[in-house]
Amino acid sequence: MNHPLRNPQFRRLFAAQILSLTGVGILTVSLALSAYDFGGISLGGAMLGGILALKMVAYVLVSPVAEAALSRYPRRPVLAMIDLVRMGVVALMALAVGPWQVAGLAFVFFAFASGFTPLFQSVIADMIPDEAEYARALALSRLAYTLESILSPVIAALALNLIAPGQLFFLASLSFAGSIAMLMLTRFPAHVATAKTPFRQRLPRGLRIYLRTPRLRGLWLMQFALSLMMAWVLVNSVIYAGAHFDTGVEFYPRLMTCYGLGAAALALLVPRLLDHASERRIMTLGVVIFAALGALVLLSPGETGALVLWFGFGAASSLVLTPGGLIITRSSTPENRPAVFAAQFALSHAGWLLAYPAAGLLGAAVGPAPAMAGLCIAALLTLVLAARVWVAEPPAGLVHEHPELPEGHPHLREHHAQGHRHRHRYFIDDLHPHWPGSTTA
Repeated sequence: MNHPLRNPQFRRLFAAQILSLTGVGILTVSLALSAYDFGGISLGGAMLGGILALKMVAYVLVSPVAEAALSRYPRRPVLAMIDLVRMGVVALMALAVGPWQVAGLAFVFFAFASGFTPLFQSVIADMIPDEAEYARALALSRLAYTLESILSPVIAALALNLIAPGQLFFLASLSFAGSIAMLMLTRFPAHVATAKTPFRQRLPRGLRIYLRTPRLRGLWLMQFALSLMMAWVLVNSVIYAGAHFDTGVEFYPRLMTCYGLGAAALALLVPRLLDHASERRIMTLGVVIFAALGALVLLSPGETGALVLWFGFGAASSLVLTPGGLIITRSSTPENRPAVFAAQFALSHAGWLLAYPAAGLLGAAVGPAPAMAGLCIAALLTLVLAARVWVAEPPAGLVHEHPELPEGHPHLREHHAQGHRHRHRYFIDDLHPHWPGSTTA
């Protein structure tokens, strides 16, 4: 089997992705430091929470429109154009003199960023047609997102020894320039735009399947429980560092580096854990561990303790986030899968849209540590609800009947039905419009 990195075009494309993600990561650090600079300990968290909420608004509202509008054009110039706009917008952030200017420019940045990922993913699929090699390429692409969470804070921390915090925006802009260069050096495969079902039709079908599947409703509740606590880490870490440590906000990149290391370490272990435990159990464990660690923030640990704590936050988050794609894949047919992933995208970002402002406003109202305690309690209550919604299922699937199907129907033969009664892993589709025992219309 060929490894995708042996393909010179994929290597350049992968380098472009790493540079682009690094730019986004450095920008995130820059936004946190900028919010702290404008708002201080009292309002910095609320400002950053609001900016990150704008990111979710852009992703939910603009992403489907961008996908439809941009998919008709050649992808290399479109991706380079998106990076060029992002490079300019980030450079302008360094010149902003007020928080509303930063917030407005951030929304423009995230609106353009929402169109980058779908196009980029489509290029990988066309560039590497072999399924096994493509799976490796996709794994590398996912790994790049994890590496970004580690590398970006490290780069920012090193850069802060040489430049002022506000100049980090220029460093992020330089990273996007590198991404543009690698994109232009890459030979893209030919792409013929195909007619796709409109998003307004795909999303309702996906939502219908999502809301009628208990394990998917439980997945969303567990991820929402995590987002309540994880939003605190992303929003209030810079405030916590400035308020509790002698090194002030310079300690913030070190915290986020440990968070990324924890996330990467557990992301690599989760596939092995899934060989011994169900997705439901692993995700539940992740939420409980995150909440337990969150309570320790009240003890005001020293610098070493905080670094260990943030490593644990990252590890717990991977326990919850990593199995999500597998659950969606097992809960949908290949034909319905894009619609269900679209529903997951919309619902998960809607959860973050609530979590980011909650973390920022609560931190500003009662202080970072008490805010974390309150969010952990809310997360555990959400977990209890998730456990009631998502009941453990037998590995062999659910027993059910199809009295409406004629004897000898292919579906009945496939699953060796006794009469109309049979068992298999259950998911909502045309033959299974409702969950067994549910009367939902």
